[in-house]
Amino acid sequence: MPLDPEACYRALRTRDARFDGRFFVAVRSTGIYCRPVCPARTPLRENCRFLPCAAAAEAEGFRPCRRCRPESAPGTAAWVGTSATVSRGLRLIDAGALDEDGVGELAARLGVGERHLRRLFVRHVGAAPLAIAQTRRAHFAAQLLAETDWPVSQVAFASGYTSVRRFNEAIRRTFLCTPRTLRERRRRGATGDRGAIRLRARAPWDPDALLRYLAARAVPGVESVDARGVRRALRVGAASLVVESEARTDGDGLAVRVRGGDASVWLSVVERVRAVFDLGADPAQIHDVLARDPLLRRRLAKRPGWRVPGAWESFEMAARIVLGQQVTVAGATRLAGRLVERFGDPLPAALRDESETAPARLFPTPQRLADAALEEIGLPRQRARALRALAGSLAEGALDLAPGADPEAARAALLALPGIGPWTAEMVLLRALGEPDAFPVGDLGLQRALGLDAEALARRAERWRPWRGYAAMLLWTTPEGRRARRAA
Repeated sequence: MPLDPEACYRALRTRDARFDGRFFVAVRSTGIYCRPVCPARTPLRENCRFLPCAAAAEAEGFRPCRRCRPESAPGTAAWVGTSATVSRGLRLIDAGALDEDGVGELAARLGVGERHLRRLFVRHVGAAPLAIAQTRRAHFAAQLLAETDWPVSQVAFASGYTSVRRFNEAIRRTFLCTPRTLRERRRRGATGDRGAIRLRARAPWDPDALLRYLAARAVPGVESVDARGVRRALRVGAASLVVESEARTDGDGLAVRVRGGDASVWLSVVERVRAVFDLGADPAQIHDVLARDPLLRRRLAKRPGWRVPGAWESFEMAARIVLGQQVTVAGATRLAGRLVERFGDPLPAALRDESETAPARLFPTPQRLADAALEEIGLPRQRARALRALAGSLAEGALDLAPGADPEAARAALLALPGIGPWTAEMVLLRALGEPDAFPVGDLGLQRALGLDAEALARRAERWRPWRGYAAMLLWTTPEGRRARRAA
């Protein structure tokens, strides 16, 4: 991804927090790379190299700064502006695509050759796919060492390493010290909950608005949402968990805790939390594009830190969207609760508590619903048929909604299912796949919010690319948008 060195250096000199995670500065004279908000003395311009991601810096032999801890930067926006193939590849790597499989398997999923994929990654983000995955694991491990009291072996497996020996080698290679020394360095002067992982969000960040949105749509029996955070039941592989995500009082992100499962689930859980709260978004960059349209500029001023909430499980989100066809949010929530009560598996007793709102069940799997009598929960026949078709297509592998899935292929597969039209397909791409440019142009709420018909809205939305999904969420969640949706 091309970076403007002069613009990057200006951001570095002013320590502009809006650029945190958007690039990293590698300092030739010290061999260290930093975040643009690093409190250290600003290096001379001739000593600086600007790189789009931490892996690119480490691939060139630079080591992380001990002061600004570049591994703790908000989720990298390195995929922004890259080719579609690299964007999907980065999402797949974030979802763990290289934790067990190799680069060849990743290339096959992306429909390109292995050598070509490596060339694309080096050209767009400055590092090969495997280097991206290795940096992701090493930096997550450093975070666990600093923020938990776990033994080194538990940190190793939680970070995706298959052996403690490989973990030790990776930490020494990345940080030039042992895991024990790294833990001691990172803990100097640090306070906090040793059982929680801290996830940072790029400013502006409005957790209150996100939690209000999620609370109105919380699936009864599976999750509870209040002003502090989200507590929900989750399935990761064969493990049943309860995940708690709480907004931090310092206002810069979330604290995440997990009950159940073993250490190996943590990396997957963290990526899901990041997706649900859209922590990888760069609001400043999105604002710069959308604010060019006077129809959105005033609304943006009212909602500077908005996000597009993602999915804990892609099938759950897709099912919820089908349940919400032609009914209110409250009506869809009630149907989702009945679905869970009738077809969801109960949580193990050890993970349940006495609270009435505490998670008690897991959302049903596609295999469970593919042939289920969904009419028993009061679902209209046509919608029950659509939900069974969706579940069957996922269970058989005809539809792929995993992170990094090809959005065009997913859209075509969704539209081929009975009862799934363009509105539903675009909503699934936006919320389940996290596709930032998905846009349900036929949504009456969007049309009424701007006073445009579908054709005029489609033309207007062209200027919002590649953030049309964010524009839609903005329009839905402002007071005018909510009134328009209710009227629609």
